Amino acid sequence: MATEKGNLSISSENIFPIIKKWLYNDQDIFVREMISNGCDAITKLRKLEIMGEYQFPEENHFEIQVVANPTKKTLSFIDNGIGMTAEEVKEYINNIAFSGATDFLEKYKDKANDDQIIGHFGLGFYSAFMVADKVTIDTLSYQEGAKAVHWECDGGTEFEMSDSDKENVGTEVTLYLNENCYEYSNEYRVKEVLNKYCSFMPEEIYFVNTDTIGKEQPKKEGAEGEAQEPEEPKPLNDPHPLWTKHPNDCSKEDYIDFYRKVFNDYKEPLFWIHLNMDYPFNLKGILYFPRLNNSYDTLEGTIKLYNNQVFIADNIKEVIPEFLMLLKGVIDCPDLPLNVSRSALQNDGFVTKISDYITKKVADKLSGMYKVEKEEYEKYWDDISPFIKFGCLRDTKFAEKMNDYVLFRNLDDKYLTFKEALEENQEKHENTIFYISDRVQQARYIEMFKKAKIDAVYLEHMIDSAYIQQLEMKNEGVKFLRIDTNLDKAFTKRTSKKDQEVLDEKAEKIQERLRKLKGNDKIEVKLQNLKNAETSSVLTVSEEQKRMEDMMMQMGMMGMDHANLEQFKSPGTLVLNNNNELVQYVIENIGEEADENADLMLEQLYDLAKLGNEPLTAEEMSKFIARSNKIMVLLAK
Repeated sequence: MATEKGNLSISSENIFPIIKKWLYNDQDIFVREMISNGCDAITKLRKLEIMGEYQFPEENHFEIQVVANPTKKTLSFIDNGIGMTAEEVKEYINNIAFSGATDFLEKYKDKANDDQIIGHFGLGFYSAFMVADKVTIDTLSYQEGAKAVHWECDGGTEFEMSDSDKENVGTEVTLYLNENCYEYSNEYRVKEVLNKYCSFMPEEIYFVNTDTIGKEQPKKEGAEGEAQEPEEPKPLNDPHPLWTKHPNDCSKEDYIDFYRKVFNDYKEPLFWIHLNMDYPFNLKGILYFPRLNNSYDTLEGTIKLYNNQVFIADNIKEVIPEFLMLLKGVIDCPDLPLNVSRSALQNDGFVTKISDYITKKVADKLSGMYKVEKEEYEKYWDDISPFIKFGCLRDTKFAEKMNDYVLFRNLDDKYLTFKEALEENQEKHENTIFYISDRVQQARYIEMFKKAKIDAVYLEHMIDSAYIQQLEMKNEGVKFLRIDTNLDKAFTKRTSKKDQEVLDEKAEKIQERLRKLKGNDKIEVKLQNLKNAETSSVLTVSEEQKRMEDMMMQMGMMGMDHANLEQFKSPGTLVLNNNNELVQYVIENIGEEADENADLMLEQLYDLAKLGNEPLTAEEMSKFIARSNKIMVLLAK
């Protein structure tokens, strides 16, 4: 066969149904596209006026009206922008995917930049057919002597064009809704969609319900009971959102009010970062640091992505680094390489640069706060530490920038850096940091550490387990130990080898008895001479065992049942204080033959020690209470 060349032929009969049904993920997005077209029409006229090619009429006020007619089941979008001639209607409307915005920029590329021009692909208008059986356009161009044009299409590939009686410059698009989409002629539904997509569109948007036109509006009463005129209608949107302003022009109250308005969060944010960048790409926004709860379930915020003040989506992971998803905020980047439906991103390399910039700005803000406003930084630390640690786990560059600004709160409520925390116990425990995972459960150990003048830090968030493992991997020889892992020489009196052998023999005897009482062959018992005679018993669990249990607990959160989790738990090692009177009673009276009182005391010592580590099970608690009552009866005799 001979070589043949030619042009691909695309049939509108085939492509139009695809555009109508599959171009956009969400049906209600047509409202965004219609409003965007209206904003572009006004923006073009503004630019022509700046270039001296058009003169605004007196008292001109640019706006977009959204008119719902519940009776006729129609929804109209009216702008007083640039309008179109008949030739432009043929070019921009009848030619699918021919962008009027792109054509405008090409014509005036030497005189106008593309700031605030939203459209690029020429497909947004056709989203109207997702909800309408018929669409009409009435438009009048700004050009002197232009005639108004009427265009209509019933959703097929045929259209009609004729003269229109429209008298004002601009465009009116009317959607005759299909029976499945009558909801879009309802005032509350339309306002809901406008709030979702158009809250910050660059031109004022007003809503009109034709069913209420002509009806008398209630008048407000003045200070002395006199009737006042009805209030002037207010736009539904804010054309000048806070992120478009310079940070120096924004007050604390402005930032807080904006936060509450956008995120419906009554709580005040901790602080915020105002992003304002013009080179090498255009990016503006505000990132808020909210208060985080001590739970994995709450480790997700909402970051709204905009393109020229047009809402795109929440939490687009390609732009927002994963760890920043804990924040709340808005980011507006006109340079984002969006696909034709403005719902996904293209050009991974460019998007990565944007993501890296955002990460850098957050790290710079935090490190700068530590250097300049250290007291404020420490005040916020407990709230922002999960976010920062999550960031260090997920982003190597962020971790490198934040290494010296991660804080640890010690037993004296003093905030220490990682290096400072290591130095606190350097003389007694080289390269070791003791930590507390639950200040209530571990209260006895905390008191013992304070009396022994050994420091420890609070690491009570679920993310801390993974974070300290990362620190150990990056810092060879450094280890984190929970304060209940062991009782070394700092807590015990010096004991000779011979005396310790005697204690070990007694401990073995007690261990055998306790295993029978508890029905658990894994229980270990040690006898030691603790410095504090008032401490009768404590339970220790190895750090490795605790971390494995933490890992299994996380698996439990993902579906593992309680019975399977329990088999991985260690009963721990019961450390009995040989210097304590109650322990001496047990030592003297325990044996192979059952001694009820000694058995009572031994089980009680174990449960008391366990309570210092974790809550008792329901069955254990029931037995503990019954046993406590028996012991009190013995004391009362």
